[in-house]
Amino acid sequence: MVARDRLRRGVAQILDTFTGGRDVKMGNPTAGCLLSIGWLAIIQIVAAGAGEITVTENNEQILIVTSAVQASIRKEGYVSGVAGGSFLDKKTGFRDAGFGLDIVDWIMEPGSDEAYRDQLPGDLPYLFNNLYHGKRAKRSIEGPQICTKAKALSPQVTKGKDFVAIKMGFKYYLAAPGKKAGSQWQQTIVFPAGKRYFISSDKITTVNVSDAMFLRIDMPGHIKHNRGDTFSEVYLSYIGTIPSSAFFADFAPDEKYDYRRDAGKMPRRFIRAYHLRDPKTGREGPWLAGMTLDPSVVYEAWCHQRGYVCMIEEFGGRPVRPGESFSAAFVVGFFDSVEEMNRVYDTFGGNIGLEANEQGWKPTESR
Repeated sequence: MVARDRLRRGVAQILDTFTGGRDVKMGNPTAGCLLSIGWLAIIQIVAAGAGEITVTENNEQILIVTSAVQASIRKEGYVSGVAGGSFLDKKTGFRDAGFGLDIVDWIMEPGSDEAYRDQLPGDLPYLFNNLYHGKRAKRSIEGPQICTKAKALSPQVTKGKDFVAIKMGFKYYLAAPGKKAGSQWQQTIVFPAGKRYFISSDKITTVNVSDAMFLRIDMPGHIKHNRGDTFSEVYLSYIGTIPSSAFFADFAPDEKYDYRRDAGKMPRRFIRAYHLRDPKTGREGPWLAGMTLDPSVVYEAWCHQRGYVCMIEEFGGRPVRPGESFSAAFVVGFFDSVEEMNRVYDTFGGNIGLEANEQGWKPTESR
């Protein structure tokens, strides 16, 4: 009876999410309810020690609900990573305050594209010497930007005893002059039962040669705000704590709070987080943190204001040849303190990849 009641409550919560709160009679069979409101959905319950994990899928998204968090993975529109505003901390009721978590852009390298910019297809041109990109010259090798231009992905669900994994990929189809298109991006996201965080990994298998190829992502994600109403402070493990008032006015990424691997001491832990607060009441919430589990993979990481707090991170930045791969692994989630972030970081620290199948999942170290 207890399990049945939990299932009924879980289904009710999912239907409310998908229907926008429209009335659905729970006495009807679940499949009939879903079909009657026009959704083609699959509901799967995975038994877990800390409760059930519910996975609900339709043509637009995958909804994951655990005893600790809720998250959506978009199949179309603004894709990759966890959808903005969908990551819910059940302990506090707070959600992420941005456009998405572990969101993916272009494959890039240092250097200017000015000599051939007029030949670049699509969204590959990269302008610098501005507030958005700063003064450092960079150029796109392959595109398009996955989050805005891929339009649709086909995430695959893997169910285990006490976790759910989502895997997705994309083959880049635009390239700069002298480069090839066809490099493969792969992302794996694991939601463990009962945890307020997920583990993710992004991997590039390249068809090009570069002295310093890197992948640009959002980590953990950008922060939407109006003069700091959605967050009270930012924590950067390589700098410390920064008040939200520092982000009231726009400034370039290389003006302040910029991390560059070649410019300073590498931190023991690479953690970037923001302290949530309710924009209506000012009530303090948890920290939303993104942790790169091997600090040495980070090439550059921004934390600047451009109408929102932009938390771009670039990993890689080392020589690669066709057929080779590079990757990074992350923990993204809700935490009550920096000390708790550090403890979780130390559990997974040193890893650069993530593997998952029906038998289990594990972070992987550099080989």
